[in-house]
Amino acid sequence: MTLPLWEAGERPAAVLIAGPTASGKSALASRIARGHDGVVVNTDSMQVYADLRVLTARPEPAEEAAVPHRLYGHVDGATNYSLGHFTRDATALLAELDGRLPVFVGGTGLYFRALEQGFSELPPVPEPIRAEVRRQAEGRPTEALHADLARLDPEGAARLRPSDRMRVMRALEIFAATGRPIASFYGDPVPGPLAGRRLVKLFLAPDRALLRERIDARFRAMVADGALEEVAALRARRLDPMLPVMRAHGVPGLIAHLDGASRLDEAVAKGQADTRAYAKRQVTWFRHQMGDGWRWLDPGDPALSD
Repeated sequence: MTLPLWEAGERPAAVLIAGPTASGKSALASRIARGHDGVVVNTDSMQVYADLRVLTARPEPAEEAAVPHRLYGHVDGATNYSLGHFTRDATALLAELDGRLPVFVGGTGLYFRALEQGFSELPPVPEPIRAEVRRQAEGRPTEALHADLARLDPEGAARLRPSDRMRVMRALEIFAATGRPIASFYGDPVPGPLAGRRLVKLFLAPDRALLRERIDARFRAMVADGALEEVAALRARRLDPMLPVMRAHGVPGLIAHLDGASRLDEAVAKGQADTRAYAKRQVTWFRHQMGDGWRWLDPGDPALSD
C-alpha cells in the first residue's frame, strides 16, 4: 500500500483501525498485516461470537487463512462477553505475538479506548439478582426502565441513551446488587495494554450516502448467504434475550420473522435501518470520545490501495 503509515525505523507497537460498520476496515487490516508480518486482532464486540459468523460479517475463512486472525468467534453466544474480558484477552494475546505486529480492527469504541486508557472493573452481579431484575423488566419499554434508573442513579441514567436497553439493564443490575450507582465503580482503571506505546491509529470515514448503500447491500447479501439459518440456530438455543449475541443487529428482526410476526422483507428493512443508525452512532462516538491521534481517512483514497 502507498500510504506511509510510519517513518522508517519507527515501527509502532500496534496499528489500530476503527470505523463504522461496512467501511472496509477488515480488508485494510489484512493488507497491512500481510505487508508487515502482522496479526489481525478483532476489536468488535459482536465478531467474538461463534454463533454469528455471517450476520456479524466476520472475515471469510480464506481470508483468515491468508493472514493470522485472532479473537474472532472464540466466545459462545451464552456468554455475556464484557469489556473486561476483551481487555484481558488482548493483553494475553499481545504477550504471545513474539514480535509480530498486532493490527487491531473493529467498530467497538470502548474496546479501542480500553487498549490505551484501561477499564474500570465492575462488580459481579449474582445470578438470582440478575434474574429478578430481568423478570421485573420483562415486557416494559426501555424508556420506562431508563426512568427507573434516573430515579435510582441520575448520573448513570444521564450517560445512557433511553433506548439502550442492554446498558440500562446493566446499571439497574449493578444498583440492585450493590446499592451503589454504576459510576461509583469508575475509579482508577486497570491499565490498558497499549498505554504509552507508539501507535498508528486510523479511522475510516466513508461518504455517508455510499456507506448507507453498502450497509443495505451487505445486509441483503448476508441474508442470502445464510444469516437467516444462522439466526434460526441461535433462536433454537432459547438463550436469555438480554445477552449481547441476541441483540446483534439483525437478530431481533429475523427472530420476529421466524416467529411469524413479520415478513422477511420487513425483517431485512429493520436490520438495515438498525445498522445504519448504529454506523451513525459509531462515527459520532469516535469524533467526540477518542481525542487526538486518530488519522481520519476516506476508504476510497487511492493512497490506501495496494
